[in-house]
Amino acid sequence: QVRLVESGGGLVQAGGSLRLSCAASGSIFSINFMDWYRQAPGEQRELVGIITSDGTTNYADSVKGRFTISRDNAKNTVYLQMNSLKPEDTAVYYCNADVQSRSWSPASLAYWGQGTQVTVSS
Repeated sequence: QVRLVESGGGLVQAGGSLRLSCAASGSIFSINFMDWYRQAPGEQRELVGIITSDGTTNYADSVKGRFTISRDNAKNTVYLQMNSLKPEDTAVYYCNADVQSRSWSPASLAYWGQGTQVTVSS
């Protein structure tokens, strides 16, 4: 069993910043990648960005230049630094991890956190 817990959400004004954290715990041998999704009311879930075990990152076009993903492998934690926030960034943000639980099996499973609310006011 693997658990992911997000934190750091809140209410900010447009142009402000927030940093989200997601910590993974449980039966973890290695994490292939961790990523962030968001979902606004009435909208489909959107991939925000991803970071691999070696630190390679990719971002959605809507957040490039404003958001930065980083990772602390020793803590099994991923961060999302959000700058120059816009009202359209308002959503519930979820982290996801692709986890290999056993050293003798390369099979991996995806796990999701419960989400943290980010609200950006005009």
